[in-house]
Amino acid sequence: MNGAESLVRTLLNAEVSVCFANPGTSEMHFVSALDRVEGVRCILGLFEGVVTGAADGYYRVAGKPAATLLHLGPGLGNGLANLHNAKKARSGIVNVVGEHAGYHIQYDAPLTADIEGVARPMSDWVKTSRSSKTIASDGALAVAAARKAPGQIATLILPADTAWGEADAVAAALPVAERLSVTKHCVQQGAKALEQGASTMLLLGNVALRGKALEWAGRIAAKTGCQLMSEYNNARMERGAGRVPVRQLPFVVDNALALLKDITHLVLVGAKSPVSFFAYPGKPSVLVSEACEVITVAKAEEDLESALQALAIELGAVDCLPLCNAPTYDVPLPTGPVTLDGLGVLFNVLIPDNAIVIDEAVTSGRAFAAATMGARPHDWLNIMGGSIGWGLAASVGAAIAAPDRKVIALEGDGSALYTQQALWTMARENLDITIVIFANRAYKILLGELNNVGGGQPGRNAMDMLTLDRPSVDWVSIAKGYGVQSGRAQTLDELALQFKRGLAHHGPYLIELVM
Repeated sequence: MNGAESLVRTLLNAEVSVCFANPGTSEMHFVSALDRVEGVRCILGLFEGVVTGAADGYYRVAGKPAATLLHLGPGLGNGLANLHNAKKARSGIVNVVGEHAGYHIQYDAPLTADIEGVARPMSDWVKTSRSSKTIASDGALAVAAARKAPGQIATLILPADTAWGEADAVAAALPVAERLSVTKHCVQQGAKALEQGASTMLLLGNVALRGKALEWAGRIAAKTGCQLMSEYNNARMERGAGRVPVRQLPFVVDNALALLKDITHLVLVGAKSPVSFFAYPGKPSVLVSEACEVITVAKAEEDLESALQALAIELGAVDCLPLCNAPTYDVPLPTGPVTLDGLGVLFNVLIPDNAIVIDEAVTSGRAFAAATMGARPHDWLNIMGGSIGWGLAASVGAAIAAPDRKVIALEGDGSALYTQQALWTMARENLDITIVIFANRAYKILLGELNNVGGGQPGRNAMDMLTLDRPSVDWVSIAKGYGVQSGRAQTLDELALQFKRGLAHHGPYLIELVM
């Protein structure tokens, strides 16, 4: 048994059974080991950003890490943007990055790079394994780091001679550290603030937006009358009819300021105090007023369910019925020209039970979350780090993690172009994903942002940086080239027809919505 095989077996011992890969020469012994070790599903991505984005989507749905297999420093570098998104989402990932054999590095071959230096900005844990005898124990450490609550990026660098050298052991999985407990003092402070009612906001993030934790939050809101909100972007939120209604903070600074201006107490459970996405001339970076008291009851790495339960007990809310979304999906489908409001109604009606919605619709999607509060129960995943090119890749990982659930990808055309190679992986693995590309032929968000930062009216050169025309991208042809069935819609009626077709189709189906 060589070092690579001992690493694969160690990963499997720790329940890391999925590997998203784009390998090269240095990783061939790891690839070969996959033939000798049953139980690891290895999925090829044609670009490293697909690989890392898929690992992010997988963790958010499965709740456990996948591995990635990347080729040297440049391969890791290609995957960094979606590792940034994954780190902001607090997703657990084990990156295995090939490296030249130790004795070869001195010769400065073309692909030689400072891999640890490339890895550190987007990793919480980095280690180069120097010996085939220790790679198994290093692998166990990497998985333990990735599993540390609420989830971390662990990057294990595997030199070629470590991979091919003789190994004599496979490591057992290390214990997973429990989430940290919150203090009684923090709970009491939070409860005192929540007793102020409507002038208090309970702001949720991370796993506070799921399961029992969300139910406790709904009981607290029912008891106290506090406002119940989430951060603008969330790793995964359970939503829909019969679930607790949680509004998202607005992206637009003026809207967020208006919403927060009368809040006297902000109670944080798994969330950070709100700041603007970017700096804008004449507008504050911090969105809460100076008069607002901010109370952190629990950080994302702490036990959020227990924290909310403790708040409910302190407030006498245990026996209250949680607030609950009423169903709103039993209404006629909208017809006629495409509008954002019409799209919101359409998705509200057509999102199926237990769907997973991947939201990188950017400008087009800002109205969708509010419109679908009463849709059939579903999970909603946002891009967390703001580095576009996440949605198609994350859809791959979500579909691998939950093969019995329909995945719906709401995707901007500019964002989709970053990782369009994900379509090939969807086709190869026959993943059950319905994709809607909002083809407005522009980086539409930037047209608004140019005005927001005081850039003035765009001229010809500026417009050439913000538009995606001359030529317009033909998404139906692109999908066909990657082996994905597709259709085009230009009205709400056509979109409803195409969306139903995608939902009925088992496998990937892409809809180009011309806007």
